[in-house]
Amino acid sequence: MIASCLCYLLLPAARLFRALSDAFFTCRKNAFLAKSSSSQVEGNFAMAPRDHDQEECEGLLQQWREEGASQVLSTVSDGPLVDKGLAESSLALLMDNPGEEDAAPEDKWSSRQLSDLRAAENLEEPFPEVLGEEEPLSEVGGPMWAAVPVQTGPQYTDCAVLPMGVLATEQWDEDPAVVAWSIAPEPVSQEEAPVWPFEGLGQLQPPPVEIPYHEILWREWEDFSTQPEVQGLEAGDGPQFQFTLMSYNILAQDLMQQSSELYLHCHPDILNWSYRFANLMQEFQHWDPDILCLQEVQEDHYWEQLEPSLRMMGFTCFYKRRTGCKTDGCAVCYKPTRFRLLCASPVEYFRPGLELLNRDNVGLVLLLQPLVPEALGQVSVAPLCVANTHVLYNPRRGDVKLAQMAILLAEVDKVARLSDGSHCPIVLCGDLNSVPDSPLYNFIRDGELQYHGMPAWKVSGQEDFSHQLYQRKLQAPLWPSSLGITDCCQYVTSCLPTSSERRKYSRDFLLRFRFCSIACQRPVGLVLTEGVTDAKPERPAGWAESVIEEDTSESEPDVPRTVGTIQHCLHLTSVYTHFLPQHGRPEVTTMSLGLGTTVDYIFFSAESCEDGNRPDRRLYQDGTLKLLGRLSLLSEEILWAANGLPNPFCSSDHLCLLASFGMEVAAP
Repeated sequence: MIASCLCYLLLPAARLFRALSDAFFTCRKNAFLAKSSSSQVEGNFAMAPRDHDQEECEGLLQQWREEGASQVLSTVSDGPLVDKGLAESSLALLMDNPGEEDAAPEDKWSSRQLSDLRAAENLEEPFPEVLGEEEPLSEVGGPMWAAVPVQTGPQYTDCAVLPMGVLATEQWDEDPAVVAWSIAPEPVSQEEAPVWPFEGLGQLQPPPVEIPYHEILWREWEDFSTQPEVQGLEAGDGPQFQFTLMSYNILAQDLMQQSSELYLHCHPDILNWSYRFANLMQEFQHWDPDILCLQEVQEDHYWEQLEPSLRMMGFTCFYKRRTGCKTDGCAVCYKPTRFRLLCASPVEYFRPGLELLNRDNVGLVLLLQPLVPEALGQVSVAPLCVANTHVLYNPRRGDVKLAQMAILLAEVDKVARLSDGSHCPIVLCGDLNSVPDSPLYNFIRDGELQYHGMPAWKVSGQEDFSHQLYQRKLQAPLWPSSLGITDCCQYVTSCLPTSSERRKYSRDFLLRFRFCSIACQRPVGLVLTEGVTDAKPERPAGWAESVIEEDTSESEPDVPRTVGTIQHCLHLTSVYTHFLPQHGRPEVTTMSLGLGTTVDYIFFSAESCEDGNRPDRRLYQDGTLKLLGRLSLLSEEILWAANGLPNPFCSSDHLCLLASFGMEVAAP
């Protein structure tokens, strides 16, 4: 049996001298099987060379030296460097006395193992992967050997001498009774010694290098202002009130756990809320925005951690949870040192009885009054309307997305409308679940959309369902009149004509109704009380019984409905251009389903631009609200270099959006 074991040690170089060893190995195996019991050659076991007949071992070894050693060495000398090293090491092992017990195992074998490893380091191709799973190695005294049965079919059953810690996976057509062998290392406690026992020699695979996330995910600040900043105000044609606004989908923990299959690429530790919360707060503190618009804010996390922490940072916060049983919502936070709240309007998109609006998404609209330093004296700044929302995700229901956006725009129109019918500066941001240049995006930017007959999936552009046989198509009108919103995305009450002057009546005219017929009739159900309600008014002589009354009632206005077209008059444009010219790649705000795309936006009020072919693709130019700067976005390739989103540096599956604006300050 020891002869068979010694023969198996030569097979790492089997590719070089397989033809030579086939006949010799077969002869030795047959001789061994004829002398050995069946229990010695079956199952998983460990062998100690000193347990067998020493005389038989020496005889077989001498016969091998005479017959094959010279041929093996000549064959090895012509082979690759790694095969040379393995063969020389194997021969050196054979020359040693297998029954010797004086030398320690590590002193006896370390020089051979080092030569094997040095030869393996010069190999161009790495060792192939292990086929199957290794069986646990049995522990014996003396020189350690272990039988490792190959867990594959008969077509893979052969043997090979393996370097320490590596299993060979060469496929041979040998006898199925042959098992694979490997030199088993001495068991070393993790506390006593490192896993790699050789000092001064590195492992074959280099240790993992920590990724510098702050360098990979570096985002530059793009400054569009050339005017010096002075205490939050800038001087140029006129002073400006400057502020920064951040929009951020921070990924609700409940939603992440419900869709855990989307985050298998992330280490579990970075998905822990405690880790993510600390990262998010550091991000807020670093960018220090004046207005913070958040989406996917989990309610319990908001009240227990986010709101108290943001309050300590100087924010005043407003929160609106999604309707129904949802646990997350939207939040808008502002610094009271920079703004004063005029009104706050939560927006619910759910409408009972309307199939089009049966989803639980929400929005939040705030009207803020900028606060200018007292040193400027009596100056005025127009109010600022800030809208934040998270629109339905479902890529197939573009009709729902349009209806939700119409409700939000109607609320913004009502809050931002001034007494003269114009609108104050507006910033609309959030997760709109629509890609750039999609019909929904173009509707917000251009103010008009012809939707009749459009496939519902096409509205957001998230996915292409054109291959499907059945496609839901948008029909006009998109929403019923009972919603109370016109096709211009305004509330019906906002469209009622207003009288320039109120009706004025003199006292004499009003007294004419004192003794009219209706005034002299006793009201039904009036309790009769003596001296109080028992008197009957008597009409004076010559007083007319009836008074000719003007019909002052106004008929309900007929709000016209356009056929297949919706509009709005807010004049919005995007802060971002959605393209990175320096990289030639589109901007990315999220990594949904492993694909980078843009679904988060910051829109702001702007004036129409005459030249529609501007290189930055904006159809408007700065008006009362001027864009002073923005935080650059990243490409999909850069995010994948950091293992996508979330990662140890960014704790959400979205990137934050940050922009700086300036508002004109005028004399009262």
